Amino acid sequence: MSFGKTLTLSTGAKIPQIGLGTWLSKPNEVERAVEHAIRVGYRHIDCAMVYGNQDEVGRALKKVIPSVVKREELFITSKLWNTSHRPDQVEKELNETLKQLQLDYLDLYLVHWPVAFPPGLEGFEPEDPKRPGWVILDTEVSLVDTWKAMIALLNTGKVKAIGVSNFSIEHIKGIAEATGVWPAVNQIEAHPLLLQDDLVQFCKEHNIHITAYSPLGNNMAGHQKLTDYPEVQAIAKKLNATPAQVLIAFGVKRGYSVIPKSVTPERIESNFQQVELSDEDYEKLVELGRKNPKRFNVKTTYPPFWDINIFNDEAEKTTTNQIKIA
Repeated sequence: MSFGKTLTLSTGAKIPQIGLGTWLSKPNEVERAVEHAIRVGYRHIDCAMVYGNQDEVGRALKKVIPSVVKREELFITSKLWNTSHRPDQVEKELNETLKQLQLDYLDLYLVHWPVAFPPGLEGFEPEDPKRPGWVILDTEVSLVDTWKAMIALLNTGKVKAIGVSNFSIEHIKGIAEATGVWPAVNQIEAHPLLLQDDLVQFCKEHNIHITAYSPLGNNMAGHQKLTDYPEVQAIAKKLNATPAQVLIAFGVKRGYSVIPKSVTPERIESNFQQVELSDEDYEKLVELGRKNPKRFNVKTTYPPFWDINIFNDEAEKTTTNQIKIA
């Protein structure tokens, strides 16, 4: 089973170290996955408006609260989507999320991306009429504007903690210095190929907890999956574990909470059965990222494309827009 470990946020709340991710889960699979996960011991569920499946998560929660678990024993995260960055949209979207999840409050609410799209257009990624295949950006609203509206949510009782996702050191500094309020969490893509040691150190210094999404990598742009790397498979074989268990253990060893996504009952269970990495095996995985760093989730590499520089990644070199921090 899971080691059952929780980590403490700057707010004093405890976040279970292993959670269930729901990104890229197909419709009608998520309800079963979330219900199964909670029945086998998961207490941390990661959601977002843009995943388009929060109503299913809500139906699953309805089935297990309070018969299997009390609401206060669960840690539920959701995220504000890019079309709701304008301050007057922030609480509206939160209300919609709570309605979909059939909850009174979230344990954690994150700004999903440091990127804004205009509100009121069609779809989550409205297309720029002048550039088919590219998303239209809202370059007027700043991260500080959105963050101030997030801070105001703390007084509503609808969120216990607020944080960010896909934010860099510069983005976090910008919102914290302008408002005096630091995010409790930064949820980022994190795995052996994406070490981001500077960001990890910065977050540690400012008591910002890191949650790792895509801990197994992803192949949105057709790349080799991390679970197929021979180095990962060799460690798995040695530990009599799955490659996924090895990659989850990597995130745990770095102090992250980790949210692997699965909709298969066997995988949901095996991802929750933790193994421990030796320092030697951990170093072998770190070496992969030092030799050949790779970020999978770059919004210029799969459609619809975003013309904005978020990570200073090589694949974003041709973008023409910068993030508006303040």
